[in-house]
Amino acid sequence: MSTSPATHESPQTSASESARTPTRESADAIVVGAGLAGLVAAAELVAAGKRVILVEQEPAASFGGQAWWSFGGLFLIDSPEQRRMGIHDSRELAEQDWLGSAGFDREEDTWPRRWAQAYLDFAAGEKRRWLHDMGMRFFPVVGWAERGGAGAIGPGNSVPRFHITWGTGPGVVEPFALRVKTGESAGLVRIRHRHRADELVMTDGAVTGVRGSVLADDSAERGEPSNREVTGEFEFSAPAVIVASGGIGGNHELVRAQWPERLGEPPATMLAGVPAHVDGRMLSISERAGAHLINGDRMWHYTEGVTNYAPVWRNHGIRILPGPSSLWFDATGNRLPAPLYPGFDTLGTLEHIMATGHDHSWFILTQKIIEKEFTLSGSEQNPDLTGKDLRLLAARVGPGAPGPIEAFKERGEDFIVADSLPELLVAMQRMTPDVPIDTVNVEREVVARDREIDNDFSKDPQVTALRGARSYRGDKLIRVASPHRILDPKAGPLIAVKLHILTRKSLGGIETNLDGQALRAGGEPIPGLYAAGEASGFGGGGVHGYRALEGSFLGGCLFSGRQAGRAVAAL
Repeated sequence: MSTSPATHESPQTSASESARTPTRESADAIVVGAGLAGLVAAAELVAAGKRVILVEQEPAASFGGQAWWSFGGLFLIDSPEQRRMGIHDSRELAEQDWLGSAGFDREEDTWPRRWAQAYLDFAAGEKRRWLHDMGMRFFPVVGWAERGGAGAIGPGNSVPRFHITWGTGPGVVEPFALRVKTGESAGLVRIRHRHRADELVMTDGAVTGVRGSVLADDSAERGEPSNREVTGEFEFSAPAVIVASGGIGGNHELVRAQWPERLGEPPATMLAGVPAHVDGRMLSISERAGAHLINGDRMWHYTEGVTNYAPVWRNHGIRILPGPSSLWFDATGNRLPAPLYPGFDTLGTLEHIMATGHDHSWFILTQKIIEKEFTLSGSEQNPDLTGKDLRLLAARVGPGAPGPIEAFKERGEDFIVADSLPELLVAMQRMTPDVPIDTVNVEREVVARDREIDNDFSKDPQVTALRGARSYRGDKLIRVASPHRILDPKAGPLIAVKLHILTRKSLGGIETNLDGQALRAGGEPIPGLYAAGEASGFGGGGVHGYRALEGSFLGGCLFSGRQAGRAVAAL
């Protein structure tokens, strides 16, 4: 690769002339997007001694992107943490679960299938060692996300595989951010915040750079909206460009436009699980350069969203990571059918809720359940794990709910607390006056479920499931409340939570080969163009297929960013 010095704008250029004359720089590679996938790719390039320009439209405060906000969960197979918890996992079992969840059934799933196999090898092989060598550590209790329930070959995790990073999202971002910053100090990396990519530069059919707009400085904090005032232009050149700009979750118009028919009509109202700048701009820009976008109708949105009482971005929602004990009702008061229990099948539940004609649903639970089973997704909602605070962490196994949970219960607009079921139902109806709730049916369901608790036998599969969950040491310790009657006064007060659809991830994107090279519709690589992270459907244009097993979003950023970075470094 070229090692010529970068070309910068002359210091004598006037302000008005600067607005018309693009700033020009060159490097060995350009990475578009300073989220996790982009940082991993840049770190790999730095390790190879390559010069990198990192282009990011947001201010420096948002360095690390969406991953910084995450709970830090990573999908690992047959890890030491699993074995210490008595979990017997294997590459073969994980493949059975992945394929049962993915449901690959399209001609364009060729590369996603290959990425899935490569990622399973990574998660069962060097992934943990690679991260451990960088200094990452994991909470000893492995979580059980997406528990499935539709049979052995259906979707879901057969065993717990959700490894929470010590330090949550910031702990995942830190090793790669540090390597990029070290590269910057060494003169290998130029980080260009407030530079918005508007076009991929093409030369003789190859991508040779990025052209775009310089945006005005902005003091917005992480995740907050920033201005779009254009103060200049830039054109950066390099033999390779890696697009790592994320998905479409912050652009609700685009989410609705790509909403799949199989999930019913798109929701009229949704909460935003990601900042507004996660808008999908680079996907269409890449498509104009010839990249093949596939599986745009595959997406991952949560059904347990609650309104953030202290929003960072517009319409900010937080996801409840629930245990299996809460009773789940649709908007009109019908209990959700088996196996649509909290934490079992995200997209199956989404499809069912959308078929009701309403955008919301309800949890009904007790104080005893909320204390043991409610966790809020996100680094800022888990100060013990994020701050690596052992004293605060110890409170999770003690009495009472974690502070962030109690704060939402007291201040969140979607939470209702009452001493009796009639009082609770009146408040629920008051919160949604335009949607009649069959309160008689809700009461009948609660009373009938409580009768099933009175002995060790039950025909209620949810009761059986929660008892089965407690056979896992981790669930019994910190995740699943001991079975009890919802109407037991000693377990109260009663709580209802109005749940919203929460946008989160694109499961489709730019089709890529295993080197992260962007492909044309005919399957041939576009010289100079690579993609990683959510922009590539976390690899191949859809490595998850229709459903994810959780812990595989951050992992997909890590793996696809590493693949693309190493491929470009080898040029």
